[in-house]
Amino acid sequence: MRTAPTILHLDMDAFFASVEQASKPSLRGKAVIVGGLGPRGVVATCSYEARVFGVHSAMPMGQARRLAPHAAYLVPRFELYRSISEQVMGLLRELSPLVEPLSLDEAFVDLEAGGAAWDAESARLAGARLRVDIRAVTGLTGSVGLAASKMLAKIASEEAKPDGLVLIPPGTERAMLEPMTVRTLPGVGPATGDHLRRAGITTVGEIAEAGEDELVRLLGKAHGHALYAMALARDERPVVAERETKSVSVEDTYDVDIHDRVRVGVEVGRLADRCVRRLRASGLSGRTIVLKVRRYDFSTLTRSETLRGPTDDPAVVSEAAARLLDSVDTTGGVRLLGVGVSGLADYTQEDLFAQAAGERTEEPDQEPATAEPVEEPGPSPAERRWPAGHDVRHARLGHGWVQGSGLGRVTVRFETPYSGVGRVRTFAVDDPELSPAEPLPLVVPAGRTGG
Repeated sequence: MRTAPTILHLDMDAFFASVEQASKPSLRGKAVIVGGLGPRGVVATCSYEARVFGVHSAMPMGQARRLAPHAAYLVPRFELYRSISEQVMGLLRELSPLVEPLSLDEAFVDLEAGGAAWDAESARLAGARLRVDIRAVTGLTGSVGLAASKMLAKIASEEAKPDGLVLIPPGTERAMLEPMTVRTLPGVGPATGDHLRRAGITTVGEIAEAGEDELVRLLGKAHGHALYAMALARDERPVVAERETKSVSVEDTYDVDIHDRVRVGVEVGRLADRCVRRLRASGLSGRTIVLKVRRYDFSTLTRSETLRGPTDDPAVVSEAAARLLDSVDTTGGVRLLGVGVSGLADYTQEDLFAQAAGERTEEPDQEPATAEPVEEPGPSPAERRWPAGHDVRHARLGHGWVQGSGLGRVTVRFETPYSGVGRVRTFAVDDPELSPAEPLPLVVPAGRTGG
């Protein structure tokens, strides 16, 4: 391991919810919950004000509503989150060529590789400057952990939350880890934690005391060896630059099971078009088309077809997905559909004539890899037009966002990231003066002072 804390871990604070609060003055300091709003929706993230009520990520949305009935519930705006993530990742790459993104809001950085830090003092300065730069560019806050290894840097950033910086000086790692719960270590989830607890092991220090042989007996060779090393603060993993995307996919979860076969086919076609748009936006093409179907009984099937060459043609992808759908029984109802493309390349196969005869494979009960967050939910057409939290523009009243819609009406709050708390108005869902709008930047653009 290193002798200086030159590995940095950045974790943006309650990222999706913080973006929503920054863009909506009326929600600042309030409980905000972002996720799928239907009966089967889950919480993607929530603000710290919502966490006070016990709400947390991956919680069923129905449970969140019971815990925090007065919170603001918003549909995710993934394109905006991705654009802000790209700004943050750009700042990280200014520090070092070795940046390892873990998600839209989290990444490791090897400061030493970029010459940004070489000892504790320079690492702390680099981390502090990064936090200032992130706030200046995005208007958001991030927590920074600095340590001599990836594991410890991630633990440090968690300790720094929210909006802080924690540096673990080399030589102090064991003393810091010993009193912490076993769940602090990577790979120790609820099941492993319960197994260790039944053996009388509840802290990291007790893992080290138990010894490697006992951990191997309890957890098996691979897991036991790894956990013992982590308890001794040993972690030799390097920061690895961004991995190549292996697939591009999109999927929708439906509030009510779809039984109509024609409607299922229409949804698959729509998903294929969305997938191709994302594929083209990345400058990629792919050979293998994947269809994912989660049925009424929660069984999940995937079907895949490999073409003779890579393509980004929406007609080819849509036709392949439709052929794959023909092999799936949907009579009991469908609750989730997904279309993906793998076997990616940075070119397309121009001769597509015989691709319908491509090799087909079936892979039941397996989940295809996804390169992007799941975009939930799959609401009704009216809700899709006016999703809660999304941006709109009124011909006379200007920019606003949807507070809610239903029964033929849509309620809009007219405010921007740089205004005060805005006024609320209600319109018919088909009001000709109201239209969807692009999100505004979170930070006041140069030359603009407000409004």
